[in-house]
Amino acid sequence: MATVELTKDNFTEIVTRPGTVLVDFWASWCGPCRMFAPVFEQAAARHGDITFGKVDTEAEADLARAFGISSIPTLMAVRDGVVVYSQAGALPAAALEELIGKVRELDMAQVRSSAQARP
Repeated sequence: MATVELTKDNFTEIVTRPGTVLVDFWASWCGPCRMFAPVFEQAAARHGDITFGKVDTEAEADLARAFGISSIPTLMAVRDGVVVYSQAGALPAAALEELIGKVRELDMAQVRSSAQARP
């Protein structure tokens, strides 16, 4: 599946759907972002059941600011509308595949109850 351009107009609709969404916060001037882009695209092609979205932090500065993005690339994983991972840095292909596996294995009932238990 091709990646989806995420903007302030479609972000909430896409990331709150049931299922998994991987979001790449990036910018065209960012060398590590350009290195990570083909890894992200290849993973998107392999995992058709996951939505892969990209946020251009230059065009969507308000969206990046809303998520506290201060370094790019930043990868965020959202499952069933819950952010379950967010970290700056370009991942190698093997690490991205490992992350996808871990996100798939999450017990979302447990994740939600843990989030509600926090003060």
